[in-house]
Amino acid sequence: QVQLVESGGGLAQAGGSLRLSCVPSGNIFSFNDMGYYRQAPGNQRELVARIIRGGTTNYADSVKGRFTISRDNAKNTVVLQMNGLKPEDTAVYYCYADHYLNGRVWGQGTQVTVSS
Repeated sequence: QVQLVESGGGLAQAGGSLRLSCVPSGNIFSFNDMGYYRQAPGNQRELVARIIRGGTTNYADSVKGRFTISRDNAKNTVVLQMNGLKPEDTAVYYCYADHYLNGRVWGQGTQVTVSS
């Protein structure tokens, strides 16, 4: 069974930075589309950033210019670098990956809290 293991997150002050990592149990080349969603209390889950195998990235308008998603194939890892954090970035962040056989797989989620 394909699994995603997330790490990173935690507490940061406004303007600070955090780094999220996501490691799949299989070879990263088995996944075409990988990225992060987030969900704040009372809100729907929203796409934050995604990266496809060729390197194309997409970002939510709210994080453009502040967040950067990257994919290190050698380390089998996807990283979301979050800079210029705002209190409204507070949410549970979920890594996802679209496996070529098993479809979409989700990570366990990691809490990001930004204080003002």
